[in-house]
Parts: sequence; C-alpha cells; structure tokens
Amino acid sequence: MIVTHADSKALRYCNKGTRDFFKRHNLDWSDFVKNGISEEQLINTGDARALQTVEFARERVDGQ
Repeated sequence: MIVTHADSKALRYCNKGTRDFFKRHNLDWSDFVKNGISEEQLINTGDARALQTVEFARERVDGQ
C-alpha cells in the first residue's frame, strides 16, 4: 500500500516536521509528496509517528 502526503496532512502533521523525519531516515521527501511512499518503508523506520500514519492510511484504504 502507498501512504500519501494527504494521509500525513490529514493527521495534521506539519510539512517541516515531516521533512525532518524524511531527512533523518534518508527518505526522499520530494518523491513522497509526488508519489507517496510504501508502507514498508515507513514501518521499517520503527518510528511511532510513521506507524500511526501507516495505520491511518490502512483505515482509509479499507474504508473505500
């Protein structure tokens, strides 16, 4: 599943904080904004905020 920038924004995560997260984990911010990111990449960070975003995205997909 792909987690999108819209998922992050729906959780009210600010862009600056999210960009910092992507930098800390050596992830491509620009690609995320354009194309999203795989849930696996976020899960592999082990970060609680990333895991929460994945869970939110799963609920979004399951609710469609």
